[in-house]
Amino acid sequence: MRIAIVAVGKARVSPERDLYRHYAARISWPLTLIEVEEKKRLPPPALKEAEGRLLLAAVPARATVWALDGGGRTLDSEALASAIGRLRDGGTGDLALLIGGADGLSDEVLRRANFTLSLGAMTWPHMLVRGMLGEQLYRAQQILAGHPYHRA
Repeated sequence: MRIAIVAVGKARVSPERDLYRHYAARISWPLTLIEVEEKKRLPPPALKEAEGRLLLAAVPARATVWALDGGGRTLDSEALASAIGRLRDGGTGDLALLIGGADGLSDEVLRRANFTLSLGAMTWPHMLVRGMLGEQLYRAQQILAGHPYHRA
């Protein structure tokens, strides 16, 4: 199964980018980071809609789409690994994980999502979410492989 993280914003040199790259390099599944960015200065509601269109346009064809949103379902690491394992074992070819910008995800993105995942009730900077998601994907890989990295 191929995994694409489709995210708003271009990561600049930063600790957040390094954190994502650290975990992405450890993942054996084919992993791609697709960054989208709206160049026009728009008011927040219009920007969120424009970013939503860019996110959806970047989703690989026939991908299962998971949106990361504070209103989504929280999973512990084992449940996340199980959900990914079910997709993989069920023949899903592509999983796209969508990360919105500072104003969140558009209603269109949330309607398109097959699942909405929350990283918790706290608000996280969208650039930091990439690293956190990268770590959880690596952890899921290790859980599914029976590796002792996960010690819960």
